[in-house]
Amino acid sequence: MKSFQRLSLAGLVFCASLAGLPSQIATAATPSDGSVSATFEKPSFSASQTRTVSAVVKSINYETREITLIDDMGETQTLIASDDVRNLKQVSPGDTLVAEHVRTISIEVMAGDGLGPDQAEMLAAARADEGEMPSGMAVDSVVIVSVVKAINLEDNTFILEGPDGELQEYVARNPDNLRRAEVGDIVALTITESLAVAVEKAK
Repeated sequence: MKSFQRLSLAGLVFCASLAGLPSQIATAATPSDGSVSATFEKPSFSASQTRTVSAVVKSINYETREITLIDDMGETQTLIASDDVRNLKQVSPGDTLVAEHVRTISIEVMAGDGLGPDQAEMLAAARADEGEMPSGMAVDSVVIVSVVKAINLEDNTFILEGPDGELQEYVARNPDNLRRAEVGDIVALTITESLAVAVEKAK
């Protein structure tokens, strides 16, 4: 089910790229015989969303690792810092915890050259060194490669085959951009989420 949801997302983003890009010709040439040949730029799309929140440390219990935070609205929340959080004793009431979450989606349609559907995931994490203020970052990046199996210009539809082998049909709102893709092209969808958390000393 998880892979199906990601395949659906690939199709939705592909639809967006087909709908949102101008129908431009990257290269066009007119041979001496009067015929016209053209190479079309493949569709691509990217979007990013960032959310930053902060809260002030109201109290902290170093033995139980309980931290009570108060946000800008005056609401409090108590959490327990895991053992992965280093240098907890560096934190004092009045310090500020800042968290930033970034979600990026990018898509690129490329010539397939015989490549098939595939999927890969990369996880990475880092935390503060000994003696520094507590901080950490985690990054999760998923790359999903789908293959264009069919294009119907009359109905403005296309079919993608995902890594799980399932075929899914989608509707493209811009037929001009749909013409810039070909059967056998690959749709590379990259979804990256990162979370960075840091504690800043009270000024």
